[in-house]
Amino acid sequence: MDNPRRPGPKSATISPMVVSPTAVAQVLGSANGLATFAELRASVSGDAIRKALAAGSIQRIAKGVCALPPARDPDAAARAQGGVVSHSSAAVLHGFDVLEAPTTAQVTVPRGQHRRASTLACDLYWADDVPAFDGRTTKLRTVLDCARALPFADGLCVADSALRKGAIQRDRLMTAAAGLAGPGSARVRRVAAAADGRAESPLESVLRARLLEAGFDEFVPQWVVRDKTFSARIDLAQPRLKLALEADSFAHHGSRSALTRDCRRHANLTIRGWRLIRFSWEDVMLDPGWVVDVVTKALQPPSHQSTPVVTPVRLTGGAAVRV
Repeated sequence: MDNPRRPGPKSATISPMVVSPTAVAQVLGSANGLATFAELRASVSGDAIRKALAAGSIQRIAKGVCALPPARDPDAAARAQGGVVSHSSAAVLHGFDVLEAPTTAQVTVPRGQHRRASTLACDLYWADDVPAFDGRTTKLRTVLDCARALPFADGLCVADSALRKGAIQRDRLMTAAAGLAGPGSARVRRVAAAADGRAESPLESVLRARLLEAGFDEFVPQWVVRDKTFSARIDLAQPRLKLALEADSFAHHGSRSALTRDCRRHANLTIRGWRLIRFSWEDVMLDPGWVVDVVTKALQPPSHQSTPVVTPVRLTGGAAVRV
């Protein structure tokens, strides 16, 4: 009797590749909206990628790099260039305060690498060493890059913010700045030396930058005036002369209760011997020369003027009689 034939080994089951444009977009979305062609090809057929591109479900932002439309910026721009998000763009992603949000992505690539053709515009920087984390320059490197590339006030704003948020330590900032060389390194060291985590707002940082650039380096951020019945913090104080400077934005002083509170605070500082000068956003940002001129005059000793002689009078029968 013939023995029945045993069934042969089962064929290996091959998972079907993703084929629809919508499914391709979902795969790309699971990769945070950015992937190289090779990364997509691991789970998506080449034909499906071409169909998704033709349908507009995904877009090619550079040779071999795909993204979900609209492409994320600046992450997409950095991926397209084979670099990392840097400078002010990285500062925004790290949550640091910047005076002006960049309108174009800022990207750093290895030195010697050419700009790649891409549909995404970016400001490109080159560097020998680019320490990065999660597709962007590290927090310390971001502060250093901003200090090197931006005007002093802008760089100080980023550095103050990073210190205030505890993102970097001042001693590490000073050490890193001291070890830099080349163009802009002196500017970095100047920002590092001036950076102060006590600064509470970008406007305050800019006001301090204006004063430092004018040679006034005795103003202390967030100086506390306190006694048994009163306590207040001053944006920038010259304690020796009891001169207080405030950087006021409308957002924090635009209500009736805020006005009442500020008036009382001003009165309490005045009766304690403090002179208070308040500057608006427009003053600090648009007319720094006038701000410096006011502070210069406020720091000068009072001019010696002759005191006018006042002759007392008394009223007699409705007429004034000198005595």
